[in-house]
Amino acid sequence: MKVQVKTLTAADAGEIELSEAVFGKEPRLDILHRVVTWQLEKRRGTARKARERSEVARTGKKLGNQKGGGRARHGNRAAPQFIGGGKAHGPRVRDFNPSLNKKIRRLGLATALSVKAQEGKLIVVEDLNLGEAKTKAFIASMEKLGITSGLFIDGAAVDAGFAMASANVPHVDVLPAIGANVYDILNHDTLVLTRAAVSALEARVNG
Repeated sequence: MKVQVKTLTAADAGEIELSEAVFGKEPRLDILHRVVTWQLEKRRGTARKARERSEVARTGKKLGNQKGGGRARHGNRAAPQFIGGGKAHGPRVRDFNPSLNKKIRRLGLATALSVKAQEGKLIVVEDLNLGEAKTKAFIASMEKLGITSGLFIDGAAVDAGFAMASANVPHVDVLPAIGANVYDILNHDTLVLTRAAVSALEARVNG
């Protein structure tokens, strides 16, 4: 699959051959759902456990006589109504660290890239060198490329000037190739890859 390469000023910069094994997959909603669910589950933090009645260090001695004291009947100090007692129905440790094998994760990434390519929402640029690290220059480039919501993926490292210029622009994210993921790709209207990003993603998917 051949795609036209552009510069950040929307000028032509030749062509690039995209691998069919990475950018030509059939859409698989089941795979995308599995990978996105796995990603969002991995983001969740583990709740801090509260000690319950059986876990607090309190005396087990009965507070007073069962009857005749003019007070309520209590068994011991670990009851939830006492200061220092156990928490009733408190938070418990839950596991939010599911597993998903690498084959499915790679297939999910390739499927997400293929969806963007088939929808015509994939743009390949020569590099992310703006010339000057100014937000005004970045917004001008987005307008020339026709981007309102975009994920920009560079090679091994993101161009520092580009990252600085795009930092305060809404609906825009910038990632190195190693950080490319299904959720962020699907969460933006347009996917912008550099030549270096294309090579890195093809190598990553093909293992």
